Amino acid sequence: MAEILDGRKLARDIQHRLKDEVVQYKNQIGRIPRMVNIMIGDDHGTCAYARSQQKAADSIGISYDLKLLPEGISQEDLIQLVQDLNNDESVNGILIHRPVPEHIDYPAVANFVNINKDLEGINIINIGKMMLGETHLMPCTPAAVMEHIFSTQIDLKGKEVVIVGSSAIVGKPLCLLLLKQMATVSVCHIETSRAGLLPDYTKRADILIVAVGKARLIKGDWIKEGAIVVDVGINQVDNKIVGDVDFEEAQNRASYITPVPGGVGPVTVVMLMRNGLEAFKKQNNLVN
Repeated sequence: MAEILDGRKLARDIQHRLKDEVVQYKNQIGRIPRMVNIMIGDDHGTCAYARSQQKAADSIGISYDLKLLPEGISQEDLIQLVQDLNNDESVNGILIHRPVPEHIDYPAVANFVNINKDLEGINIINIGKMMLGETHLMPCTPAAVMEHIFSTQIDLKGKEVVIVGSSAIVGKPLCLLLLKQMATVSVCHIETSRAGLLPDYTKRADILIVAVGKARLIKGDWIKEGAIVVDVGINQVDNKIVGDVDFEEAQNRASYITPVPGGVGPVTVVMLMRNGLEAFKKQNNLVN
């Protein structure tokens, strides 16, 4: 039976470390990190995520501001707000909540965020810097996955890692982070599945990461005995939240597995806070 990788406990442990750092820097320079979340419209799911961010920020001691904008705001006005926040020295980190209205070009707006205030690490320059190993601001979900893997204390060097899902916000950044740890990485996607090859890849993975948004896609017998399984998927089935992996089957084969909910999600929120602290440190010359 697999050991459960408890994301809530891991998140609390990281929060405690971040809180200690915030107290240290408050005593040292008399300031705390300040982050601003820009939210357009009033999406219920997004609001719930914002509430979890607020709770985490309060726990750590980070100042958190939520800017609610009307659904019909123009892209030009949104970019102007971003630029105003870029120029505000009291603001250390900026994020733009998704989803955004259809008339907003999210990647274009995200690229206006100052690279040193980019809390989600998705500005195109930060993505490039991540490829070169030159940024402290990592996309939050991939960073959360890495924290789960590190918590098992496995040596990633030479391990075969299979990522199911090649999105720009999870799969591709994860590939870069894992390569930096000298893992051997395969990235699977919809065409891998259409070719009937997906089980061939997953069955040989020492570490299997799934992020596609398809409920219980990965069956238990697709998993190598003793593998580490990290399930990023969140799907609603019959009023129940389930992952992309068939948890009941998979836990009988894996050595470690993340639950859904309570796995990657709680740690993702804390990674956002960590990015806020890293941005603060960079802007105040507290890191090399």
